[in-house]
Amino acid sequence: MQFDDDAGLDTSQVQDARGRGRLGTPAARTGGLIGLIVALVGLFFGVGPDRLGLSGDESPAPATTDAADLAARCRTGADANASADCRTVAVVNSVQSFWAQEFRRRGGTYRDADTVLYSGAVDTACGAASAAVGPFYCPGDNKVYLDLSFFDELQSRFGATGGPFAQAYVIAHEYGHHVQWLTGVMDRIGPNSGMGTTSNSVRLELQADCYAGVWAHHAQSTPQRDTGRPLISSLTEEDIRDGLDAAAAVGDDRIQERFSGRVTPDTWTHGSAAERQEWFARGLRSGDMNACDTFR
Repeated sequence: MQFDDDAGLDTSQVQDARGRGRLGTPAARTGGLIGLIVALVGLFFGVGPDRLGLSGDESPAPATTDAADLAARCRTGADANASADCRTVAVVNSVQSFWAQEFRRRGGTYRDADTVLYSGAVDTACGAASAAVGPFYCPGDNKVYLDLSFFDELQSRFGATGGPFAQAYVIAHEYGHHVQWLTGVMDRIGPNSGMGTTSNSVRLELQADCYAGVWAHHAQSTPQRDTGRPLISSLTEEDIRDGLDAAAAVGDDRIQERFSGRVTPDTWTHGSAAERQEWFARGLRSGDMNACDTFR
């Protein structure tokens, strides 16, 4: 995945709170290794920690941002090609530009959601969360939370091949949850979406995977709001394979087998490796969010 070297980046969509949040280890409070497995299975690429009772006991404090530092380092697509921080900014910009245009095409209004970069732990409107729960979207404050060390974990602990587009897939999945919030899907489901292969939890996650594929379909043709030029200049078959591999690596069956040695479909909240790949690919092929109705 390559970005247009001369394209400008909008760092206002990303807050940098690394090293500044209050410490908290909600995953540990769920009961050691088993609790960590539950947190991993329930929250990787999911919505906020409140859905699994992983919220902290204290009310959240506002995140401290360091937008000036990101703005100084992440100015152009060339910076995104050279830096993971700036690549995150570029992907967020691309994803939100696409959804803003798609909502407008459909007669709606898209509202931006910031991504918060944190390290170790962070307080959110959905409760406190540690990096152990992976990337997530918080409906309470409409923000995506991301500890960039997760991408190393995706390779070292979960066996994914990695690569820039694997990271882009993760981010696009989280913004799929924001789309679900904007379209009212989350409200219709409610906080108790259940577990199991046909649960609403699984359907919600697979739809977010499909929405990530829809964005990828349009990524090279989506003009940015300020320049009118696409930010992503190249997206190869190898990139797509990296995205599909990342989707499989965080399937419920793969995670359960890797961390507990057995697969228990009755406890699934995100779908199998094959399902996650299938729905991402469906969105990628069609480029149409209407193809992402996992609730039928």
